[in-house]
Amino acid sequence: MAATLPVDFPTSVSPASSTRFGDIVASYRRAQTFLSGSNITTHDAFPDYLERRDEERDAAREYEDSIEITAAIEPRDELNISCISPFVEPLWDEEFQPSSMPNASSITNEQTPLLTGRRASCRELPHPQTIPEHRKPAVTRRLSQRALDREYHRGGNSTYRQTLFNSTAILLGIGMLSEPLAFAYAGWAMGTVLIVLYGFITCYTAKILARIIAVDPTLRTYADIGQKAFGRRSTMFTGLLFCLEVFAVSVVLVTLYGDSMHLVMPGFSSTQYKFFGLLIIIPTVFMPLSVLSYASILGILSTILIIACIFIDGLSKHEAPGSLWQPAATDWGVKDANKLGVAFGLFMAGFGGHGVIPSLARDMIDPSWFDHMINRAFAVATVIYGMIGGAGYLMFGKTVSEEVTNDILATPGYNDFLNKLAVWMLVLATLTKFALCTRPLNVTLEIWFGIDKPPLRSVSPTTKSTAALATSINRPFMLFVERVALVLLAASVSVLVPEFSTVMAILGSFSTFVLCVIWPICAKAAIQGRCSWYDGILLGMSAVFTVWGTIAAFG
Repeated sequence: MAATLPVDFPTSVSPASSTRFGDIVASYRRAQTFLSGSNITTHDAFPDYLERRDEERDAAREYEDSIEITAAIEPRDELNISCISPFVEPLWDEEFQPSSMPNASSITNEQTPLLTGRRASCRELPHPQTIPEHRKPAVTRRLSQRALDREYHRGGNSTYRQTLFNSTAILLGIGMLSEPLAFAYAGWAMGTVLIVLYGFITCYTAKILARIIAVDPTLRTYADIGQKAFGRRSTMFTGLLFCLEVFAVSVVLVTLYGDSMHLVMPGFSSTQYKFFGLLIIIPTVFMPLSVLSYASILGILSTILIIACIFIDGLSKHEAPGSLWQPAATDWGVKDANKLGVAFGLFMAGFGGHGVIPSLARDMIDPSWFDHMINRAFAVATVIYGMIGGAGYLMFGKTVSEEVTNDILATPGYNDFLNKLAVWMLVLATLTKFALCTRPLNVTLEIWFGIDKPPLRSVSPTTKSTAALATSINRPFMLFVERVALVLLAASVSVLVPEFSTVMAILGSFSTFVLCVIWPICAKAAIQGRCSWYDGILLGMSAVFTVWGTIAAFG
């Protein structure tokens, strides 16, 4: 029988929160770490860990099956299930240490666990074979399925607010720079409909991913869900789609860096700056995630500063162009069907990030609040995107640039220091985010070509043909060649396709629609064994948006 998804998460526990800044930073860094492994299955990354975990779970259940139950026990009493999975799960940037996990032989004695009115710790529980003969149960009860299922919903390390912050930070990115152009192409009416519709659809598909991962404790990543829904053979196809999206993001980052540098220092062309930037980008791709996750905080600061600049500039200037008090000429309707197709991709590009959603859901202390949290995250992202797109369109009208930062620096009458500071922050953010954003692609390629080192310990079935080649050549050298080649390829594509809006439209129309809408809905249908009429309508709409938008972007 096909597995089914829960209709809703339970909402009986209030969300935990934390106000410590250090905890927020640690949670955000953990989210960035999850991103690096989102395209790798847990089986490929930690095979020893999964096997050992299954052994420990079986041993714990064997013990629970032999616990004595007397008539004095009330039906509502439940066994302490926390001992079933007592070990710490490895992060994607850590090397797994089997010695850190307790084993069944380390369990010691306990006195009348259910009759003492307290929950027993894992270290106190005896092995079933050590129960004295005179204490053998007269009545035996198998552990309830409800109690066993608690393990499936065991929480992680991030509170509600931390996960909300992480989700919002991942959603808000460079896609906001092209929102004013998207409104210029779609008009006020269609633009508003599209941005709200996309926010709703992508929020719905994020919940699908979280609910799939909630029912199976062995699922941790986006790739795990693909393997569960479509089988092991689908891993290659999912990986290719994911790699295509990540590579498109890397091209966008190089383009944005070159354009931004040309704005603040016009002595060199954008193309020249792209190649100058390689001197900084190439060393960063070899930095550990522990360093890159700190550097990624610059992206958050850059986003906040650009949002502030747009509204400060628009409100501080009272004459057109570039004023919110005296708006530029705009359109309510669609004027060009081809530009509308480009707008599909520009709007959708801002709602990506689903690759890390399953890991964020798994990392919540109380996953039952994920739906509530993700509703807020997508609502915040949708409102901010709408405000930036609307403000930029009002300020610069139908002549708005493909990157709104170009207009705020080129328009006289603004605070020059504040705007240049925002663009410089954007430059630093693109340089530091490149290595982090391309890490999933690097990890995937290294596994496929057999270059990977621990903690990615096993070789994927797709790499068996190349494993012998990798072992005969110096691994550090191959790692160097692969990562440098990827940087050079991204820079070359950026030079060949220099239009920021074109790459963003392709990214949104094809990659984001497929990975963030079509793929999750298909995964849900495959697991449930059926497709609801509601999901069918969304699939049909998404297919139209994907085909129309992709053709328009290439046209």
